[in-house]
Amino acid sequence: MMKTTIDVEEKATAVFLVGIRDQKTSKDESESLMHELTSLTETLGLEITGTEIVNLREHNPQYGIGTGKASEISEKAASLGAKCLIFDSDISPSQQRNWEELSNLSVMDRQELIIQIFTSRAHTREAALQTELAELQYSLPRLQHKYIDLNRQRGGRYGTRGSGETRLETDRRQIELRISRLEKEIEEVKLQRETQRKQRQKQQIPAAALVGYTNAGKSSIFNRMTGADVFAENKLFATLDSTSRRMELPGGLPVLMVDTVGFIRRLPHNLIKAFQSTLEEACLSDLLIHVLDAADPDAEKYYETTLSVISELGAGEIPMITVLNKSDRPEAKESLDRLQSAYPGSIPVSAVTGEGLPALLSAMESTLSGSRRRYVFPQSRSDLAAMLHRTGTVLSEKYVGENIEMEALTDNATAGRLKEFARN
Repeated sequence: MMKTTIDVEEKATAVFLVGIRDQKTSKDESESLMHELTSLTETLGLEITGTEIVNLREHNPQYGIGTGKASEISEKAASLGAKCLIFDSDISPSQQRNWEELSNLSVMDRQELIIQIFTSRAHTREAALQTELAELQYSLPRLQHKYIDLNRQRGGRYGTRGSGETRLETDRRQIELRISRLEKEIEEVKLQRETQRKQRQKQQIPAAALVGYTNAGKSSIFNRMTGADVFAENKLFATLDSTSRRMELPGGLPVLMVDTVGFIRRLPHNLIKAFQSTLEEACLSDLLIHVLDAADPDAEKYYETTLSVISELGAGEIPMITVLNKSDRPEAKESLDRLQSAYPGSIPVSAVTGEGLPALLSAMESTLSGSRRRYVFPQSRSDLAAMLHRTGTVLSEKYVGENIEMEALTDNATAGRLKEFARN
């Protein structure tokens, strides 16, 4: 595998977390981001020895912060037994090298941490391909400092290439070749997804996608509603792949439920790009079910993050139902009134107890079914009657003479296709 060509140290279990707060970031926001970095670190199974948020007054290109503060953090981390520094912000390859030389510790940033989590949780071929691509794209510009000490091994005439430089160029070519192959394989998987989507569209079954911040409980709700057994765990990024299950709403309307990967603030752009085909499931849905963790004090921030990603994906105009999950937890009782006031029409639910799910199913049916309309089809057009059964909620059906008279709840798309057969 390509990973064997990259000299990456095994990540230490003891880590020290560093947040950097610039003048544009409030104190509450920086503390919230540090809390999130802590959760990400714990998800990877690392032991946190300490944390520190640095107030940045002036940017220093060498370390991102002042030299004195950098030395202070390095000494503090070492005294606490840390073997690795983890930064909440992105750091450049040169800054990573500078920090490692200063502290004599391993160094990673938020982007690499998230990639490592994705790598540990990639259970399917598509997720493994996408994660490896993101990992190699991140590693490629960082190869240089892995071989910096080898440059001293140069021998022979001036200008000849030494072993370090040769190894670097060889590894870079191999990684670029692997990236190219991964992109082709992912494109093949994407074409397979598009074929599956077209087949679903032919069946005229509406799709509802569960979206939201990572660890909000989307997979738990998905399992409760569909009877599926999608992996669900109280950790960030438990789900990396979209999973689909067909189910029927109480009124008989069939719907395809889709569970999607969770969102997060400062999600690395190469991961957004790598998981584009997975996230497209949300873009092509007829309804978005936005799941919030009502017990999380940062729920409003997570709401805005999800809306931002949805908008970036081009899915901002799709109808959306907001769900306040984990409403059974004691810590959610204080926030429910505030959240329901902030998001009118939101529905408190509990994936554990099932509380609120009937109201969610009713809201889904109302949104997907649309308006009440009456249709008259010739009996020779039983295919249209069948389509109405698939795409709408049929309230009545009777045969009168040579016609089929039906009354149903239909969405605008179905109503448009059956416009000539509609009756007031």
